[in-house]
Amino acid sequence: MVNSSLKMRIISELESLITQSCPNQKIQKKQKDLHVALLKRYYNAYDVSIDYFRRRITLNIVIDDTAYNPNIVNTYLPTFRADIHFISLKYFLKKCLEQDVKSLAFYASLLRMFSKEERELLVV
Repeated sequence: MVNSSLKMRIISELESLITQSCPNQKIQKKQKDLHVALLKRYYNAYDVSIDYFRRRITLNIVIDDTAYNPNIVNTYLPTFRADIHFISLKYFLKKCLEQDVKSLAFYASLLRMFSKEERELLVV
């Protein structure tokens, strides 16, 4: 079981990273990669594109994971194309954060990859 203080610290650090990555100016590639990674994780999507000017997200969501076989080339996966409109990307991405154990491990790896300085995430 994950310590609740560690869980809250990971979530708050990731929310802070999201806030820093959503300026009103031009979005850098590193910031866009963070946004895409969060959306891919939350929606189980394999193709995500974000139109920051029109405030629109287009993604292809995998409907059935059981059709995926890592041992062969998958030429067909049942997907659903979705267009999502957002008012504020910062609040939209914060609502996509989940607090299960697998998601917290993924968020900790995102923090290591996208944070400017290395941060220690230890159970206290």
